[in-house]
Formats: sequence, structure tokens, C-alpha cells
Amino acid sequence: MELRHLRYFIAVAEELHFGRAAARLHMAQPPLSQQIRSLESELGVQLLARTKRRVQLTEAGQVFLVEARRSLTQIEQTVLAAQRAGRGEIGSLAMGFVSSASYSLLPELLQVFRIRFPNVELTLHELTTEQQLQQLRSGAIDIGFLYLPSYDPNLSIISVTNEPIMAALPTKHPLATLPQISLLSLAGEPFILPKRHLAVGFYDRIVSACQQAGFSPRVVQETNTIQTIVSLVAGGIGISLVPASFQNLQRTGVIYKALQKPTPEVEMTVTCRRDDPSGVLHAFLNVVRERVLSHEVMDKVMKCPTCASTQIGKNGRRRGKQCYICNHCSRQFIESSSAKR
Repeated sequence: MELRHLRYFIAVAEELHFGRAAARLHMAQPPLSQQIRSLESELGVQLLARTKRRVQLTEAGQVFLVEARRSLTQIEQTVLAAQRAGRGEIGSLAMGFVSSASYSLLPELLQVFRIRFPNVELTLHELTTEQQLQQLRSGAIDIGFLYLPSYDPNLSIISVTNEPIMAALPTKHPLATLPQISLLSLAGEPFILPKRHLAVGFYDRIVSACQQAGFSPRVVQETNTIQTIVSLVAGGIGISLVPASFQNLQRTGVIYKALQKPTPEVEMTVTCRRDDPSGVLHAFLNVVRERVLSHEVMDKVMKCPTCASTQIGKNGRRRGKQCYICNHCSRQFIESSSAKR
């Protein structure tokens, strides 16, 4: 049954209901009348009773009109739902993330996406890098926030941030009083790192940075999460290197120290299956691209002068000076202000 025949029948039936002469005029036009006859032939029943002076619905036509209206409404709602899904306005998104992403750009991205797409169901899973890669390949999650993994031709990778790496030291450590420390000064220190198979990208970046500085880290403890690392540092078990955003994870007994230049960085990425057609996924990726462009990666570690957060983004230039915005408390300031560095 052609949808245009259904729509035309409803229009004619409504005109007949209100006694409009337009319906009789329509029926007098052979092409339009033929559409109704084709519909009757397909259904095997007479929908309209026709005389030289009058056209009216048969009993079958009246029943068909009620059901036709209901069906047309359902079809239009189905089309609308499909169009909204194609634009990413409805549907679901299963997202994995390493724990450290929750201290970086992830909260802001989720907030923006929630405002724009309130009808999308978001399911969040805190997973290690390896777990995310496995679940991306199996289809258990749609997108992941993780540190740069090994190349996989089946995955698409977008760089989100390049965070400076900082040293996490016990507050009573001899180097804790210095404003900055060299990476080489940590040679011989007991290191606490995440288990490599759980965070291969982050682990390898730390080891590579130490080797470039002239030593190999002496690892005395490996953990499942970076949060556990911070707790063990507070307990005096050793020291560690963590992303700068971890300064937002304040823990008694731990102090974070910037490393002297050249400061090593660790790259956070958004990863998904290549060529995934999901409209919701692409809507989220568009939000990611927008926010990455509007919040360029800092070339130095900065703290908000109000709340001391390091979630700082660039916010254009004013009077020839770079303006910044704190993504945590929304404080705006320029580079000549009292922002801590």
C-alpha cells in the first residue's frame, strides 16, 4: 500500500466529513479518483459510495479511516524517531574511561553533551585501557577515553589532551620544598606505577620519559589504578609520575611538583570503532572536536587563581594578551594576572 494513497484517502474523507465541495471536485478528477479506486482494489472493499450527486464513506470506509489515521500517525512518529536517531538526538551510548579521565576534560564533555542531547541514554564504565580496547572490539562499549594505545587499524583515535606529567611525592620528601624538580633527580627513587598490561600507553610513556632523562625507573610497586598510586605515595611507599590533572585529586600526605623543561607529556585519546555508523556516537564526537578546538592544550602547567584547578583552557586574546578560563569554576583571567604557574 502506497503511503500517498493513504494520505490522499484521509484528506478526501475529512473533506466529505465536513461537507466540503472540494472532495466532490477532487473525485471528479480522473487521476485522483483513480488513486482511491486503486486503494479499493488493493483492499478488496469499497471505501466510497459514489452517485452522480453524492460521494460518501461506506461502513468499511469509516472503519478504514480510523485505522488509517492511527497508522499514519505511527508511521510519522517512526520516521521522526529515525531522523532524530540519525542526528544523534535519541538512542544510547556506552562509554568507557580510565579513572584519570574523570579529573581532566571528561566531566565538561559529558555536561555539554547532556545539555544538547538530553534524551540520549549514557552508560559509563570505569575501565582500564586494555579492558576498553577489548570491549571496543567486541562491541560492549561504543567509545573509550584512554591513554594513547598501540595502533589498531580497526579503531579510530582522536587526541583530546596532551597533559604535562608531574611528580607525586610524599610531603616530607627532600625534593618537596623545591618549586620544580628535574626528572633526573628522581633516578634511584622507588617508583609506584600502574600495571603495564592495564595501562600500556601511560606506563610506556613514563618509562620512556625516564629513559630519555638518562635512567630506568626502579619500580617497587605496581597497582591497578592511578588513585591507588596516590594513596601509596601518601603512605611513603615511593614516588610516582602522574598527569597534571591529578592535582585535582587532593590527598593528605602527597604534594605534586612540576618537572623542569622539557616537560614530558601523556596523550589522552577518544577511541571508537572505525566506520561506526551510530548517529549518537558521531554527535558525541562532534562535541569532543568542538571542545578540543575551544580549549587548546596548555604549553605550561597553570592553576586557577580562584580554585587552584588545573583544568584551564584558552579563551581567545584580549588587548594582545592570552585569555584563559577555568573549566572548573569558570573564572576568566589573562596571562598577566595572578594565575599560579
